[in-house]
Amino acid sequence: MKISVENNSLKVPDVVDIPFIEGDGIGPDITRATKKVIDEALRVSYGNERKFNWIELLAGEKAISKFNTPLPDDTVNKITEYRIALKGPLTTPVGGGFRSINVTLRQKMDLYANVRPVKYYPGLPSPLKSPEKVDMVVFRENTEDVYMGIEFPSNSKEAEQVIELMAKFGHPIRNGSGIGIKPISKFATTRIAKMAIDYAFENGRKSVTIMHKGNIMKYTEGAFKEWSYETSRQFGDRVVNETETAGKNMSGKIVIKDRIADNMFQQILLRPDEYDILLCPNLNGDYISDALAAQVGGIGVAPSGNIGDNYAVFEAVHGSAPKYANLDVADPSSLLLSAVMMLRYIKWNEPANLIEKAFVDTLRDKQVPQDLARHLGIKALKTSEFAESIVQHMSAR
Repeated sequence: MKISVENNSLKVPDVVDIPFIEGDGIGPDITRATKKVIDEALRVSYGNERKFNWIELLAGEKAISKFNTPLPDDTVNKITEYRIALKGPLTTPVGGGFRSINVTLRQKMDLYANVRPVKYYPGLPSPLKSPEKVDMVVFRENTEDVYMGIEFPSNSKEAEQVIELMAKFGHPIRNGSGIGIKPISKFATTRIAKMAIDYAFENGRKSVTIMHKGNIMKYTEGAFKEWSYETSRQFGDRVVNETETAGKNMSGKIVIKDRIADNMFQQILLRPDEYDILLCPNLNGDYISDALAAQVGGIGVAPSGNIGDNYAVFEAVHGSAPKYANLDVADPSSLLLSAVMMLRYIKWNEPANLIEKAFVDTLRDKQVPQDLARHLGIKALKTSEFAESIVQHMSAR
């Protein structure tokens, strides 16, 4: 049965249809492992009362082979119909070819928030002395900024026309330049700022930090900062500017603050425990989430959800790594933890908690796949063996 919406909330049946896109390269290996863990977690948590009915949709290389397009309309329509999906990594050409399927899917479905929780799990490799202090959630605006893909190549007619127009405005641009346009709107900023602050309240977080380069890009990222502050004021005295916290009882309140982007990279290294929710325009969010992931094991263990208003696609953060395809050696952690996000999104918290605890138990026992084993200097498990180890730890619990 399909997820529906009542009173602007998801209504999830006990047997729920969940579309999935297997992905390219290592996608089949990690998707297979993830589904196995999810199915077992549902069985242990709910017996036969609740389960997923997995429905495969095509995108990427499979879709090109069958339909001669990387993202068939039917795939987008089906995800919209079912409201939720789990997606493996898809190949995106660099410098040419088709546009990123990930970006296209986000824009077509208006999945305007890329949400990336980043926290340390004991047993993961880390370059930090105190990685346990890292526990942040990045809210990255998904539909605007340079990721809209409004670009014109060097010496194209369009680029030349933009250069001519900019000259009339008193902004000379070198001839032969490639041109990119960076739009940021009040509408898009307001809705992701509201989502980030709502999330902070719903999940017992303490602060929201706006990451921007508004000192230089005053009318885009500077506006993002101002519009985010403006949105925070809609919450009344429940949200307090960090400059006004002295002497106040902050119980049940959220602190809102902002940091210049380059400074933010220092802050997550030097004072990570002072930051909680990071609210970012698209490009900043992309950079900072990967930098954070590097502090707690790498993007191989970084989950991600693309979320709109009652629609969501949860996906692995990393790429398709085609040289490791079908070798049963890839780390499924990113996709698995994204599936944990999906379970929490539909409020099935028992299996989500069970998987997370079993994941920690597996790390504690030094039963890890290739990417983590290399850093820890221990023998690696295959993808399928790592999934089986998590399953066994769930059963033991």
